[in-house]
Amino acid sequence: MLKHLYVKNFTLIDELDINLYPGFSVITGETGAGKSIILGAIHLLLGQRADTKQIKSGCDRCVVEAHFDLSRYDMEGFFQENNIDFDETDCIVRREINASGKSRAFINDTPVQLTAMRELGEQLIDIHSQHQSLLLQKEDFQLSVVDIIAADKKELDAYRKAYDTYRQAQQTLDKFEKDYQRNRDNEEFLRFQYAELDKAQLNEGEQDELEQQIKTLTHAEDIKGALFSAASLLNEDAAGAIEQIRQSIDSLEKIADLDPEIAEVSGRLESAFIELKDIGHELDNRSENVNYDPQLLQSLNERLDLLYTLERKFHVDTVEELIQKRDDMDEELQGIDGGTERLDELRHAVDEAYAHCLTLAKRLSDIRKKAAKKVEDEMKRRLVPLGIPNVKFAIEMKAKDCSPSGIDNVSFLFNANSSTQLQPISQVASGGEIARIMLSLKAMISGAVKLPTIIFDEIDTGVSGRIAEKMAEIMREMGHNNRQVISITHLPQIAALGSMHYKVSKQDTASGTVSHMVELSQDDRVKEIAQMLSGSDISDAAIENARTLLKNGAKVGE
Repeated sequence: MLKHLYVKNFTLIDELDINLYPGFSVITGETGAGKSIILGAIHLLLGQRADTKQIKSGCDRCVVEAHFDLSRYDMEGFFQENNIDFDETDCIVRREINASGKSRAFINDTPVQLTAMRELGEQLIDIHSQHQSLLLQKEDFQLSVVDIIAADKKELDAYRKAYDTYRQAQQTLDKFEKDYQRNRDNEEFLRFQYAELDKAQLNEGEQDELEQQIKTLTHAEDIKGALFSAASLLNEDAAGAIEQIRQSIDSLEKIADLDPEIAEVSGRLESAFIELKDIGHELDNRSENVNYDPQLLQSLNERLDLLYTLERKFHVDTVEELIQKRDDMDEELQGIDGGTERLDELRHAVDEAYAHCLTLAKRLSDIRKKAAKKVEDEMKRRLVPLGIPNVKFAIEMKAKDCSPSGIDNVSFLFNANSSTQLQPISQVASGGEIARIMLSLKAMISGAVKLPTIIFDEIDTGVSGRIAEKMAEIMREMGHNNRQVISITHLPQIAALGSMHYKVSKQDTASGTVSHMVELSQDDRVKEIAQMLSGSDISDAAIENARTLLKNGAKVGE
């Protein structure tokens, strides 16, 4: 329940700081006084997009803050999911807009995204404005009414899960069929390409190895000469490095007993001698093994040319990528070879998923049909006292293919005259009739949905007199069950039945036009309702009539 509203620097409002109460309250004021501005401020708290034009002229920012009592409503789960502190008696929702265009949202002083504010707002306040009556033209709204009365959330969630499974199975089948057909159309060329790659007998790392072998063979004479020269310098009988080191070792061994450090140096030379002898043998062996072989070089070049040709043909840079291409083609060909079997499997999966989906859809439809009958009876019962004694109201449900919402096309049919045929409600109902239908629907829905606050913005359009009073009685009744109902109205018959009465007015000041909202005392209510009855010149008769309306309204509330 909305218990306090604070607005600062919002369009024409300097500062609004007002308490609100449970039950049925009314807001009145002349056209253009600023009632829509207050609704606009509340819309910001429900996550509506902000506009810097909403900041009062000459100000840097505007603030809208509301305090809610959630103690009678089970909402703690939302706060736990969003990691927000929970205070059931004082939930604070705040929105700030800066002139720079930056907008900030807070719930209990915790910064939140607008999506979170919108999610909470949908559970706190329902604002019914005149344009919302257009919902009667929309099938999804009509279906949602039936679902609310049916209390079929469990069944609807189960159906949607099954529908998603069916759609995913169908999408998998569609993709496979498309790929399968494309591969079948391309099968001959695909097999030719695969055979070409398979025949090449590709090996990972082969290209680098070939390039190195070719480089070695191409420079065989240079390599052989360098190896021979190096080996000769090491291994030459008398002048070679190995022989020179051996003689150095012999010289040191003669004095090793005289100086321990010389023995260490001699040992190091011995190690070098052994290593150089090993290197000398290796150089000899390598020199002998390096031979220019033109036939081998040609063979290696031909193999490397084949790899280069395949890489260019298949638009890749390495043998490893060619191997991956080959394996992918092999997989596609296996898919073609086993495609018929796989198609049968996928089609069977789709059939099973659809059958399950249809079973749940029919179960959901049966529940809806029972609820639709309840809605029909309830709407007739509510609309007769609202001045439509010969009302016809029916819900037409036609079957359709499985969709995200089920297999039901729902249409509200209406006629105010017993002698004419039922037609879609948006085609035959007048403005006043639509207002009464929407109020009846809201009243019926409010009994099934725990919504703390409902605001009606001039739902009395097109009605007056006794009908307006009946509409007020419905709204007052809605406000009894731990709910807050607020009606913005121009009709005295509705204003008189409010437990609380607020007036919005506009005033010209030196700094510009400003809008105010105040809670009216009993005497002020008499004057306001009298003015609504007779205009700016309030007569004694209007005063007396206003007192009578208020007195009768008080009796209705007893």
